[in-house]
Amino acid sequence: PVQDYIGMSRNVRTFMSLWESPKPVIAPVHGWCVGGGSDMALCSDLIYMAEDAQIGYPPARIWGEPTTVMWAYRLGLEHAKRLMLTGQSVSGVEAERIGLASKAVPAGELAGAVEDMARRMATIPLNQLVMSKLLVNQAYENMGLRTTQMLGTVFDGIARHTPEGIAWRDSAMRDGFREAVRRRDAPFGDYGERKR
Repeated sequence: PVQDYIGMSRNVRTFMSLWESPKPVIAPVHGWCVGGGSDMALCSDLIYMAEDAQIGYPPARIWGEPTTVMWAYRLGLEHAKRLMLTGQSVSGVEAERIGLASKAVPAGELAGAVEDMARRMATIPLNQLVMSKLLVNQAYENMGLRTTQMLGTVFDGIARHTPEGIAWRDSAMRDGFREAVRRRDAPFGDYGERKR
């Protein structure tokens, strides 16, 4: 468990390097953004998504918790709980609607939309951008972000060592990962169940 915590804490520090970067970071999301990929996107400053992209944290169903816990800080209580309790994903369109993403555009327009925002932000003096980012980030730090992340990382490790977590891992090893994911996701009809 301690080695698990140390390893996952290293991941959190890596994800949070986006949060700590003095310059603003825009995450363009296309396709599937799940698990650690969602942590990376949520630690960025702005999220732009393709309308048909999906973002979620399916390990919340069994075998993990989002260690950065940014869902709780980027969303209101209702949406954060729904997504963290169920592990469901949301499309780019829904992510924009609930305030998780700044913008959702057709997939072919994503790179251009991100580039357009980056160009606009580049017209603002860098010192102003750095101060604004630090100010907003500090407000979230004051709300207990780092303590919550420590707890999220501990719970993530515990989830892998519960009887259910061990049984799921054993099922994945015995029956294959795809089958274990299919069974995990069957009640929701997503991820492993969704037709490509």
